[in-house]
Amino acid sequence: MELTVTLRQPHRRAELFGPGDKHLRELRSLLNVKIQARTNTVRILGDPPDVARAASVLERMQDTLQSQPYVDENAVRIALAEIEEREGGSRPEAISVFARDNLICPKTDGQRDYVHAMLNTDLVFCLGPAGTGKTYLAVAVAVHLLKLGRTKRIALVRPAVEAGERLGFLPGDLQQKVNPYLRPLFDAMHDMMTYDQLKRFMVNDIIEVIPLAYMRGRTLNNAIIILDEAQNATPSQMLMFLTRLGQNSKMIVTGDDSQVDLEPNQESGLTDATRRLARCDGVRILRLRDRDIVRHRLVQDIVAAYAPDNTTGQLMRTSEKNPTTSPDQPRTATDSELPVKPSASSDDRV
Repeated sequence: MELTVTLRQPHRRAELFGPGDKHLRELRSLLNVKIQARTNTVRILGDPPDVARAASVLERMQDTLQSQPYVDENAVRIALAEIEEREGGSRPEAISVFARDNLICPKTDGQRDYVHAMLNTDLVFCLGPAGTGKTYLAVAVAVHLLKLGRTKRIALVRPAVEAGERLGFLPGDLQQKVNPYLRPLFDAMHDMMTYDQLKRFMVNDIIEVIPLAYMRGRTLNNAIIILDEAQNATPSQMLMFLTRLGQNSKMIVTGDDSQVDLEPNQESGLTDATRRLARCDGVRILRLRDRDIVRHRLVQDIVAAYAPDNTTGQLMRTSEKNPTTSPDQPRTATDSELPVKPSASSDDRV
């Protein structure tokens, strides 16, 4: 499809397109369209939905330019997000990401509470069994905020701890050595943007994937920092990680405290941190339930069968009837949290 947009103020092309046509290049990247700028017009070519969105973004930018001297650096992303939210119609809570036609929608009150916590709290802990979408939702919110221009970068962090095996020497450079540990984060990212977008963001350090051990000495400002598999961090590592939080940044810490791969006599930093920070203002701690698992239907039964004394289901039913917590347990934000939609290509996606 081809569409031509007429410029209302052709003499202000530089203010509309940005330095070195920056806004046009960003629009090309986000929507995978071809843009040809003429003296008085802009020609857009590509798939019909993307062409229509690109034209709408340009019209929004022209509206902005009539009331201010130039179009700021976040105008393209904000305009595109507004258009996609409008297209979402009855789903105002939808999380928009870079991938075309992909809105990630909370489906329950618990899920909305988790997303709300991440959007409005600077430090969020999310605990629960495998398959409940802890990581996927955290990555989705981070990508959403990046798209809206509300953060400048995303840091994805994971401990490089082996799950009961000794892999020994791994060949290659640092990135090749840690890729097996960080693969789940890459998988989530690939659902939310194209390969070229992810590659470009990583080359420009907008998205950074880091082993936990390499966080020491860092201070991350204007960033969303996600620590995944946090149950495999030691208390000292967790303290080191949490103190990396910089100005205008958020941290999301996810983990399954029933699958700790540390040495038997080593306490999990996730358990330690949630106990210490349970009563801190500005910190949200949420726990997901085994009924929120969205992988194969047998996974819920497997998790219950491997629970100590096989009493998980009974304990959870009791706690729901009598919602009290002991000093060693993190508080929960809601009794029903995070059922997420399964997907064929990633275990933890919504």
